[in-house]
Order: sequence, then C-alpha cells, then structure tokens
Amino acid sequence: MTSMENNTEVTEFILLGLTDDPKLQVLLLLLFLFIYLITLFGNGGMMVIILLDSRLHTPMYLFLSHLSFVDLSYSSAVAPKMVAAIQTGNKVISYHGCATQFFFFAAFATVECYLLASMAYDRYAAVCRPLQYTTTMTAGMCALLTIGSYVCGFLNASIHTADAFSLSFCGPNEINHFFCDKPPLLALACSDTHTSKLLVFFVVGFNVLFTLLVVLISYLFIYIAIQNMHSSEGRKKALSTCASHLTAVSIFYGAIIFMYLQPTSDQFMDTDKIASVFYSVVIPMLNPLIYSLRNKEVKSAFWKIFNKIYPQSSSVNRK
Repeated sequence: MTSMENNTEVTEFILLGLTDDPKLQVLLLLLFLFIYLITLFGNGGMMVIILLDSRLHTPMYLFLSHLSFVDLSYSSAVAPKMVAAIQTGNKVISYHGCATQFFFFAAFATVECYLLASMAYDRYAAVCRPLQYTTTMTAGMCALLTIGSYVCGFLNASIHTADAFSLSFCGPNEINHFFCDKPPLLALACSDTHTSKLLVFFVVGFNVLFTLLVVLISYLFIYIAIQNMHSSEGRKKALSTCASHLTAVSIFYGAIIFMYLQPTSDQFMDTDKIASVFYSVVIPMLNPLIYSLRNKEVKSAFWKIFNKIYPQSSSVNRK
C-alpha cells in the first residue's frame, strides 16, 4: 500500500462530466473530439514546422514550440478520457488514474503560466531593447527560462498532488467535474481540508499572479515603446501582436483565477466546470492560431515544407 492510499476507502472515482442530458451527449462527443483533433494537429504541426525550418530557430519560436508541447500535453491529460467517457458512458476513473491525471494537468498548466511570462519578457526585450536583444536573450537565458518553467510546473503539481491524495476519501466518490481537479476533490474528502484550501489559494495564487504581473509589466513597457515609434505601420503591427497575445492571456488567466481563487462550494461547481473547459480544452486549440498561424514567418515555413512534400502542387499553382 502506497502512502497515497493511507486512510482512504475509495479505490475509484466517478466523473460526473458536464451534463447528464442524453440529448447533449452526441453533440458534446463530436464537439470535444473535433476540438481535440484540432489541438493535436495544430500544436503537433507547429512543433514540426519550428523544428524543420532553421529560420524559426530563435528565442520566440523556441518558446512557441514549448507552448505547443505544453498545450498538447495538458489537453491530452483531460480530453481523451472525457471523450471516452461520453462515448462509452463509463465515467469511472481509478484512484491512481485520478492522481496521475491531476498531476500532469496541474504540472503542464502551471508550466504554461511561466512560459507565457517568459514569452512576454522575450517580446519586451525585442521591442524595448532591440540593440541588446541578442545579448539579453542568449541560448543560456532561453534555457534557464524554459527549464525554470518546467521545474516550477512539476514542483507545483507535486505539492498539490501529495496534499490532495494524502486526504481521506471514504465516500461518496462522485467528482462533480469532467476531470480530476483539486477543488472538486476537496469537496469529497472526509478529513479536514482547511489547510488544503489555503494551499490552493496561496500557491496557485502566487503562480498565477506572479506570472500575470510579469506579462502585464512587460506589455506595459512594450505599449510605451510602441507609442514612441515614428512609423504608424510598425505601430499598428506591434499593437496587433500585443492584442493577440493579451487576448489569449486574458482568457487563460481569467478562467484560472475564476476557477481557483474563490470559495469551493456546490453552488460554484457548475460554473467552475464551464470556466475550466476554456483553459483545459479550448485554449490549447486556440493557441496555435493566436500565437503562430497569423505569423507570416510560420506561414512561409509551412508552405516551404508543404511544397517540398508535394512539389507537384507548387508547379500547378505556378501555372
């Protein structure tokens, strides 16, 4: 018996999902299967494009490739099980399966927070300190920011997983959510959860607010630098880039703050599930579009690779 099994009688959990309405099951199955497939191809394709095109081997695209990997990873921790549960009607997840799902979701979701902050700092260095950019964003600095993001993410997940699954679960075992997340798990615990709730509030709060502050400060300096630009075309282009980034950041952080930094109670659970759909399923699908597919360099790299694979298509197009 492992340490996580001490003082617990529950060996499996039941994920109640988003709804019990049978009329919505087919719609939800098709919707989430479609979203997950787009997430797979979008993020997987982005990683391949960045890997194969040497012109994209820069700090910005290094962070984008890791963002794609992280999006793909934490979406994969949630979406396949959710789609399978809708398709088969089997909503059971084992105790250890629940702990594993929660660990990897929490880890990669936290990594994303720190990657977003690293990307914001990279854009600050490029826009506000262009002459020092190559000496600021060195290979060592990029590695430090990237590795640091993963360390923070997996450390955070280890803390919360050890805390959540050291609690006693003696029944009921129905999780009012579509995946194993800490707030709905705490609602099932038989032991005192006061310390666990404080841990969620302060640790998650620190990760979210610290990284969000880095993002906002970086973009504040970027905005000031843009206002001082003499070229109106350059100003519009930079503002458009910042707006896209800030849109994704607002949705991601807004959903997380709404989910975690409020009291855990039954009246909030249904609303929490809707909010968590955005950061666990929708955001990983949108990020390739928001961050990359509107980028001319990425589009150029895509068509370059496509034409190498299908040279007859390019010759037809030239005709």
